[in-house]
Amino acid sequence: MNEARGSALRPLARVLADGRAEPVLLFVEGPAGTGKSHLLQELADLPGTVDTVRVRWRCGADGGPPDGDAHRRVPTLWLVDDVHRADEDELRRLRRVLEGLGPGSAAAVAYRPEELPVPGLPLGGPPLTYPSRLTVLRHRPASWDEERVRRAAAEALEADCTPEAVRRLRELTGGVPRVVVDLLAVLGERHPPFAGTAAEVEAAGVPARLAELVLSRTHALPPAHRPVVWAAAVLGEPAGRDELVAVSGLGAAAGGDALLRALETAALAEPVEGRYGFAVPLAAPAVRASVPGPVRQDLHGRAARTLSGRRPVPWADVAEHHRAAGDTRRWLGAVERAAESAAASGRHEQAVALLERTLATPGLPPRSRARLAPLLARSAVTGLRSDRTVEVLAQIVRDASLPPAVRGELRLDLGLMLCNQMGRFPEGWRMLEIAAAELREVRPGLAARAMTALSSPYWPGSSLDVHRRWLAEATAAADASGDEPMRTAVLAGRAGLAMSCADPGAWELARELPAEDTDPACARQAARGLCNTADFAVWLGFYERAEDLLAAGSDLSARSGAPYTEYNALGTRLLQEWWTGRWPGLAERCEDFVAATADMPFIASDAYVVRGLLAVAQGDWGEAVSWLSQRGTFGTEKLPVPLGATAAGGMIRLALARQEVEAAAEQARAAWAVVAGKGVWPWAAELAPWAVEALARAGDGAAAHAVVRDFSRGLGRSDAPAARAALIWSRAVLAETEAPEREGQDGREAREGREVREGRDELLRAAELYREASAAYAELPRPYTRALTAEGAARCVLAAHTGPGAGTDAGPGAESGTGPGAGPEAGPGTGAGVEPDTGDTAASPDPAPERPATPAAIAELEDCARSFTELGAVWDAARARALLRTRLPAKKGRPPGRPSHADELSPREAEVAQLAVSGLTNREIATTLHLSPRTVEQHIARAMRKTGALSRRDLAHRLGASS
Repeated sequence: MNEARGSALRPLARVLADGRAEPVLLFVEGPAGTGKSHLLQELADLPGTVDTVRVRWRCGADGGPPDGDAHRRVPTLWLVDDVHRADEDELRRLRRVLEGLGPGSAAAVAYRPEELPVPGLPLGGPPLTYPSRLTVLRHRPASWDEERVRRAAAEALEADCTPEAVRRLRELTGGVPRVVVDLLAVLGERHPPFAGTAAEVEAAGVPARLAELVLSRTHALPPAHRPVVWAAAVLGEPAGRDELVAVSGLGAAAGGDALLRALETAALAEPVEGRYGFAVPLAAPAVRASVPGPVRQDLHGRAARTLSGRRPVPWADVAEHHRAAGDTRRWLGAVERAAESAAASGRHEQAVALLERTLATPGLPPRSRARLAPLLARSAVTGLRSDRTVEVLAQIVRDASLPPAVRGELRLDLGLMLCNQMGRFPEGWRMLEIAAAELREVRPGLAARAMTALSSPYWPGSSLDVHRRWLAEATAAADASGDEPMRTAVLAGRAGLAMSCADPGAWELARELPAEDTDPACARQAARGLCNTADFAVWLGFYERAEDLLAAGSDLSARSGAPYTEYNALGTRLLQEWWTGRWPGLAERCEDFVAATADMPFIASDAYVVRGLLAVAQGDWGEAVSWLSQRGTFGTEKLPVPLGATAAGGMIRLALARQEVEAAAEQARAAWAVVAGKGVWPWAAELAPWAVEALARAGDGAAAHAVVRDFSRGLGRSDAPAARAALIWSRAVLAETEAPEREGQDGREAREGREVREGRDELLRAAELYREASAAYAELPRPYTRALTAEGAARCVLAAHTGPGAGTDAGPGAESGTGPGAGPEAGPGTGAGVEPDTGDTAASPDPAPERPATPAAIAELEDCARSFTELGAVWDAARARALLRTRLPAKKGRPPGRPSHADELSPREAEVAQLAVSGLTNREIATTLHLSPRTVEQHIARAMRKTGALSRRDLAHRLGASS
């Protein structure tokens, strides 16, 4: 119960609880559908004394109570509804009842104030003489706010409503409870089923109950007065008296009289002081539909002329009225003005929606199409397009009557949309090439913009040399054009290309971008350049320096009205937060970004990949595959090159963890070919270590060596800290995987031989490389990859200084520091990596004799486990702890036997349960923790028994509740 309703009930509840309490009269007033009758029912259900009598009375229907005084002698609760419908006799009897209320009695009288015969006097005139002992209160039920509407929608509909849909529900219904419920009922009967969008809410129509009410009130007016109500319906929003009268066409005197009469009969209301319309906005379409067509067209024509007198002119509304009036010429002129106004103020989505609807109209004059189509294209590129935008523009481009300059501009913007917002690179690239050729002579400035787009290496396909050639052509074309915004666009392209290639001169080019330019066109190009350069800097590993560029670019994007660039900056920030370890709330931020761009998933591709990488670290492998695959919204082959390489690295890592080595190697070959073909080698940083491991473990050592060699040559001396760290990491992986396999028990006689010494030396060399990579990542800083590479160093040291049969594995596939989760049975030197099926939750295998370097390696591994835990990398932490258990000696002084955990989860059970609810299979958990699948099964069974869980899903809830 809300606070307002509770305050209305409390006085009557006190009276009913005490038969000697002074009487209370509560007036409940509100328009139709606001919940007055529901409140009376709640009052009827209040507890009272044994002697309390309850009397329900609906005026105009039940005839009312008798004239006798029987009810005066006992405490009585009077519940009187629809007093606005009472005739004189009922009012007389009601007044007599209320004047005679005695101790322990109360009355609630409900009515619609807009329908009272005497405004403000629910009991009629003259005013009632209230007894001095009577407390008189008034309550007006409040309309529902958005949160209450959202809850009602969740209860009534199976689909979740988007925030925009809830907001539109609240706006159209005015929050009137009855109308909200009726409209939700209409949506619940939709076929196909309601999907929760604002567009479906707007298309649902007017509920029958509301339509009947408003049409009956309109019809009750004399015919001469109805045009003022029709005018309000045509305008569709509250308007001042003069505007309403002007649209009605009645003239000042007659229009004023009509408005007064409409207000008296509640056909119209005054929702805002001095402005008149319908109490429920959704009523307007019902009245508008009832107006005869020719009359309605005249009303729309007058509305267009009236609104044109406002300052500023609401051109979109004016255009709609001209269209409804049948005035095509004025409609198209107003559409153009509306689109220009919206774009100038940064409201690009509004401009796109208006122009899409207009250009999709059959029979539009060719000249009008040629004028409006470029406006649509510009707004869609700067703002955010819809699929319909692309369809409309693609159809218009095929129009042979278009002037070449217009067609070239449309191709340019269409190509940018296809590449940047839809991921249709080959199609977009061809469109841009044609646009550059078409515009070269007629619009060299726009030709330069097309060439600059072709110079971006971000998209799959052409090599770096091709992009550089296009940039040279763009520079010459921009200089020849004298077009300052296009010169800024080319400068932005030069800065981005230089930064992607780790050219130190990129920073100076970024500083040259005119961030303070007052020309909106220049400012938008500068914003694009700053945000793109920041994105490329993040890929290089310059996180702090990129932050300054990103902040400046985001601010300029917001100020210049460039929502697409703003979204790009948000994606860059998610990547930066992933790499720099700012993980708290990161998964939610990714999901919010994806939800906000649900109809344009390609824009959120950064968010999909980051969310997938988080799922890998957290052990939620099923979710990881889904997110890294963009949840099926589009093929991963359409991803920009650096993002595609990163997603491929995550997928290869998962395949290795699942022992799908051949599949991992195939993915590595395909992904490496894309990066190598592009030639922007810093973008290989998130792929190379995983590709090397996959190829080496698949037995393709030559390919693994080729990856490291090509990566090293490609980087050369370029200043790319993240890629340089990744190159060292890749070399460490290669050294570890190539260490000769340790001898088993049958080969003890050879363990001090040359092969064993070479293997130990190779492992120690790998450890040094891992440490070097870890130090490089720490400097960036990148805490997660720092811990992964430090884990690799510790693993190699432990393997090098431990004799055969001690329970470790030599290769990265073993403990998976390089390729985490790859599993003990897959890597080189496997042997005793699985604990026996004893079910022991605390004991570890006896550790092998320590070498001098072992304590330092164990300390390093403990630090990695802590780092993983602090980040929330559940899977990595479990893997590191599993390796530690094979190395740490049993605690001295511990009583023999297994520790008792009769009523609570043991540490091992909790660890296994956490991985289980993350989504890992028993086999995958066994691989990660060096257990047998049977032992994992026993741990999960005990965890379910102790928590009372009925399934793995239930176990997740139980673990969450206990934590």
